[in-house]
Amino acid sequence: MQLSKKEILAHANSVCKNTLMETLNIEMIDVGSDFLVAKMPVNSSVHQPDGVLHGGATVALAESVGSFASHIFLDIDKVYVRGIEISANHIKSVREGNVYAKATFIHKGKTTQLFDIRITDENDNLISLCKLTTITLPKSK
Repeated sequence: MQLSKKEILAHANSVCKNTLMETLNIEMIDVGSDFLVAKMPVNSSVHQPDGVLHGGATVALAESVGSFASHIFLDIDKVYVRGIEISANHIKSVREGNVYAKATFIHKGKTTQLFDIRITDENDNLISLCKLTTITLPKSK
């Protein structure tokens, strides 16, 4: 059975309770055939001491949206997903508002998946460019 966009996003956000995603107020907001978008507010809870978005919070956002995209597009009844490598280039700083992470498949293999994750601000300025590799591992029966 194919889930609707609304059902996918509702499920994604419901399983984030009591996790890092909830701590950082990350919300999944859009999904398509090969992408997932998440939003994270930029405020003092994700700032560096000088008042700009912390690169670690940005990377946590990127890994969260990319890993969850793997969950959506793979058969998670048979496999589980783990991030195995992430890289980030931080291009511009942000002090407030929201940032958006769009994870798009570069490679959608049975064992590994590769994502391009673009972090943008509310004006669609590129904040960070990330690459995430995930791996699927079989669940024990």
